[in-house]
Amino acid sequence: MDQVVSDAVAAIESRDWAVLKPLLHPYLHWTDGGVTIRGRVNVLARLANAPAAGPPDSCELRDGQIYRWTTAG
Repeated sequence: MDQVVSDAVAAIESRDWAVLKPLLHPYLHWTDGGVTIRGRVNVLARLANAPAAGPPDSCELRDGQIYRWTTAG
């Protein structure tokens, strides 16, 4: 797993949004269980109200940030 993804998983588990935010691309595509949320602000709001998630099934980086995050749900 890429270090950026590992750091993001750790930040999500500890609910440290200040650490997570710069790891996420502004135009992030976050897919969980077939539902896709777009945009870093929307994803952060969703994560703040959801249980901590583990690592993604697949992930794409762009410019050193997470651009696509996909989990089966």
